[in-house]
Amino acid sequence: MNEESLNEIEKVRKELVLYLKSAGIDPFGKRFITELSNKAIKENFENLTEKTISAKGRIIAIRGHGKAAFVTVRDFSGDLQFYFRLDNLGEEKYTFFKKVIDIGDFIGATGALFKTHTGEITLEVKDFLLLTKAIKTLPEKWHGLKDPELRYRKRYLDLISNRETLELFVKRSKIVNEIRNFLLQKEFIEVETPMFQAIPGGASAKPFITHYNALDQDMYLRIAPELYLKRLIIGGFEKVFEINRNFRNEGISTKHNPEFTMLEAYWAYADYNDVMKLTEDLIYYVANTVLQNPVVEYKEQKIDFTPPFKRIQFNDVLKEYAGVTISDIRNSDDLRGLLSSLGIKMEKPLTIGNVINEIFDKKVEINFIQPTFVYDFPLEISPLAKRTENDPHMVYRFEIFIGGLEIANAFSELNDPIDQYERFKGQMEAKNKGEEETQEMDMDYIEAMEYGLPPTGGLGIGIDRLVMLLTGKDSIREVMLFPQLKKKEEDEEK
Repeated sequence: MNEESLNEIEKVRKELVLYLKSAGIDPFGKRFITELSNKAIKENFENLTEKTISAKGRIIAIRGHGKAAFVTVRDFSGDLQFYFRLDNLGEEKYTFFKKVIDIGDFIGATGALFKTHTGEITLEVKDFLLLTKAIKTLPEKWHGLKDPELRYRKRYLDLISNRETLELFVKRSKIVNEIRNFLLQKEFIEVETPMFQAIPGGASAKPFITHYNALDQDMYLRIAPELYLKRLIIGGFEKVFEINRNFRNEGISTKHNPEFTMLEAYWAYADYNDVMKLTEDLIYYVANTVLQNPVVEYKEQKIDFTPPFKRIQFNDVLKEYAGVTISDIRNSDDLRGLLSSLGIKMEKPLTIGNVINEIFDKKVEINFIQPTFVYDFPLEISPLAKRTENDPHMVYRFEIFIGGLEIANAFSELNDPIDQYERFKGQMEAKNKGEEETQEMDMDYIEAMEYGLPPTGGLGIGIDRLVMLLTGKDSIREVMLFPQLKKKEEDEEK
C-alpha cells in the first residue's frame, strides 16, 4: 500500500486495521448470508415485525452521537436504516461500534424491525459483525462522483456513490438478456466463435496483433465473427447468433471504443428484407420489455421504436443530404475537389469506397433521428453482400440509424464463392496501394463457400450504441463498465 496516497483519516484507519489484527479481530470478516435483501425487508415489513432478521451492506451514512446512532446501510438492492443503541448492545459492543465502525465499512447485523416517528423502516440492532474495514474514504459527503474521467477510471467509486450508475448497468444487463430471449424465442441457436484469428475478417478495420508462442505465429484479435458464423450456416445450422466482443484498432470517441460488444445473427434461406423485419421487431421488443415503453428520450428528442421503421435507399439519401449521387462519385475526375466542395477533409486513401463512406458519415447519417433503414448500398463499400438483381454495382445491404447513430448493419449475404474470391482480390489490391482497412484474403472461407452457402440474411447490432439510445446516454463510455482510457502519466512513471 502506498502511504503517500492516504490522507490523515485513512492513515488512522490503516492503523486501526493493524490494531484489530493484533487484538485477534479479523477486520476483513467472514461470510454473512441473509435470506432477504434490504429492499425485500422493507417490502415485507408487515410480515417481519415479530421476527429476528439479518441484514448486511456497506455503511453510507452515520447520524447521531452519544448512546445511540442511526446508520444507513446499502446492499445491491437498496438502503436500510440500522439503529445502534447502547442499551441493546451493551457497553463493550457499543464502544466497539463507536471506535471502529466508519462510513464505507461493510457490516452484518441482526435485530428486530420497527418504524421511526417519521415512518422510516429501521432495524433495531441486537448484534453486529464487522465484515470489511474500509481504509480509503469514500467521495465527499455522498454528493456523488461527478468528474467523468475519474468515474471511468475508478468505476467502483462511481458505482458506490452514484446509484443511477449501478442501475444503468443493471438495465444494460437486462437489455442484453432480452435480446438473447427474443432470438431464442425465434429458434436461433447461440454459439461462440474464436476471439483469436489467424486471418482477421468479417469487417473492414485495422486489427490488434498478438503473438501465439506455442505456434510461433502472429494472431489477431477478431474484428468480427462473421466468417466463422457463416461457416456454421454452411455446416447445417440455420439460425445462429453470438453476443460477444470485437476489437478494432481505431480511435476513441463518444461513439467508438476499441473493444466493444456486438450481436451478430445469421438466418439461412432468408434475405435482408426478412432481417429488416427481424431487426425492428427485436428493438421494439427490447424497448417495450425493459423500459415498458417504445418511446425513449435521447438528447432531448423523443424516439419512437414502434414498427414499421422508415425505409429509404442509399442513393436517395446521399442526393438529399449531400447533393451528390453514387454515379457522381464514381465518375468524378477530382475526388479531392468533390470532398472539398462539401467541406470534407479525408486522411484515408482517395478511393471511391472511402469517399462514399466519408460523405455518408459526415453529411447523411446524422440526419436520422427516428429509426430509419437505409438500404441498397454501393458495391465498393460492401465486400461481403450479395449484388442486387437490377444493378450489379449495388448490393442488398441495409444499415439502421437512430438518433444520428449507426446501430445495425445487415446483408443478404454473398454466397457465390467465385464472386467472393474476386472481391477479396480487389480488397488485397487496395491494401497493396496503402489502404489499411480492407478485408483479408481468406481461402479457407472461400473453400467452405464452395461446399455451398444457402441464401442467408445476416445482421450485426452494436450493443453499446443500442444501450446508449435506450438509456438516453450521449457517450459510449457511459454504458461500458470499463472503457479504454489513456494511461495516466503517474502510472507510466511507476
